[in-house]
Amino acid sequence: MKPQHRTSKPRLGRARSQRGIVLIVALVVLAVMTVAGLLIFRAGGTGVEIAGNVGFKQNATSLGDLGTEAGFAWVYAQRSAPNVLNADNAAAAYFATWDETFNPITFDWTKAKEAAADDGTGNRVRYVIHRLCASAGPPTDPGQRCAIPQAAGASLGTGGGGGGGGGFSSLVGQPYYRITARVDGVRGTVSYTQMIML
Repeated sequence: MKPQHRTSKPRLGRARSQRGIVLIVALVVLAVMTVAGLLIFRAGGTGVEIAGNVGFKQNATSLGDLGTEAGFAWVYAQRSAPNVLNADNAAAAYFATWDETFNPITFDWTKAKEAAADDGTGNRVRYVIHRLCASAGPPTDPGQRCAIPQAAGASLGTGGGGGGGGGFSSLVGQPYYRITARVDGVRGTVSYTQMIML
């Protein structure tokens, strides 16, 4: 009598259910890896975008010199005829008063003079000039208040003020001028620079 070997038949139902679980686990892992990859890609892209925006802002700020230099050149060219500087000149974006309400952010820049419509990198440069006097007219007019440099060792008096050798007075002399430049750059970049000149 030969010994009989029992062979067990595989249970097909159990094997099929295990294969289904493996498929579900694989799909979940694939979904998690896809989301992680997208997040890493997005984080890297944001860093590059921020670096690009900072570069555009620095470029726009450095180009503000085009506006301030253009304003300086205009004022300097008028020094031979100082009466020209005693009144507003809309075509040159020149104002003979300091305009206490002037704010570069809220100012109507359509009144400004264009120094460069496009500097080659997509930046538009404009400027406006204010003489630092309370009202139009010659700086020597009675009651006129202008920011004029004081002579070394001069007393500022009761109406004086300021620092760095300058103040508000009615002394005979050339007043200060404030030149404000605005640069409209790429990606909506806006930069302002100001300089005071004598």
